[in-house]
Amino acid sequence: MSPKSKKNRSPVKLKMRHRRFRKKHAAIGSRPGELVKHAIKDCSARLIEFAPGTDEYNNREIAEAAALPELDSDRVRWLDIQGLGDLPTIEAVGKRFAIHPLALADAVNVPQRPKADIYGDQILVVMRMVRLAEDQSVQAEQVTLLIGKGYVVTFQEKPGDILDPLRKRLADSTSRVRNSQSGFLAYAIIDTIVDGYYPVIDAIGDHIESLESRVMNDPSTETLVDLNHTKNLLVDLRRSIGPQREAINSLIREPHQAISDDVRLHLRDVYDHCIQSLDVIEMYREMSTGLVSIYLSAVANRSNDVMKVLTIMASIFIPLTFIAGIYGMNFEHMPELKFRWAYPLVWLAMVTISSGMLAFFWKKGWIGK
Repeated sequence: MSPKSKKNRSPVKLKMRHRRFRKKHAAIGSRPGELVKHAIKDCSARLIEFAPGTDEYNNREIAEAAALPELDSDRVRWLDIQGLGDLPTIEAVGKRFAIHPLALADAVNVPQRPKADIYGDQILVVMRMVRLAEDQSVQAEQVTLLIGKGYVVTFQEKPGDILDPLRKRLADSTSRVRNSQSGFLAYAIIDTIVDGYYPVIDAIGDHIESLESRVMNDPSTETLVDLNHTKNLLVDLRRSIGPQREAINSLIREPHQAISDDVRLHLRDVYDHCIQSLDVIEMYREMSTGLVSIYLSAVANRSNDVMKVLTIMASIFIPLTFIAGIYGMNFEHMPELKFRWAYPLVWLAMVTISSGMLAFFWKKGWIGK
């Protein structure tokens, strides 16, 4: 499916912030895999565990590292960590699930380029999740998945996400994701993140439509600034969805025990969604570039209209100024000055010249329609 504008919804005015790429990295010369402390200390962990094919289901919050679950081949566990500020808890998760230090560093030291790496019996998938906030700003964050046999661990950069529909499906004992293994759960998370681009792209499409109207009717400086912000946002989205497509493609191509053939078949559908989103982003980027050209043309046309009016006014007053200048000279011997009808005749000549020039300009199409 492709993003479509909804007639019953007013145009969205996006609040966009173009941020420079600032990666949190360890000090120069530090050991590989060293974690970087985050200024924001928020960190919460929630565990969802279930046994496929049964009614056994548990959804609870992990308050301390000691409550982390042991690995169990009979159950599927999803440990969701939101916020990367509590390094001791994250390190405890790394020890409990035997996460490679380099993989844990990729999850914590954000942002990373979206990718998929294999670490023995685990797969590390780095994704970029975007969503619309209540103030219609586009928020982006890194989500890292660690996929193993019987478990999925997700590290989210910030609290809050778009995965609530998936959590509701997990609570339903009849849903397919509830009756599948960890590979299918990882696919469902990846699919939800990729589908989360659709509402954002849809809102950008509505915003570009409103920008098109503003460019044609009111090509102001604020409109140009808004256009530039929209182009920057589209570049950021393209930089996110492009590598994600490559990461999903590598999951499809490279065999791994955690990803079954059925899951690979579903990942192909996610791959198609990435391509579709990328195509729409490219289309909107070309449209925004075209709107910049239209803006410049509109500004140039407005300037030409102003110059045309000024030129016409100057052209009309040049002969009138010439006549007034001649009869404003204080020479004693000027025959017309003593003629009784000289003043009305001069006015008649001025009006005739002005009217004749206006008629000529109108006939040429320089004024009027």
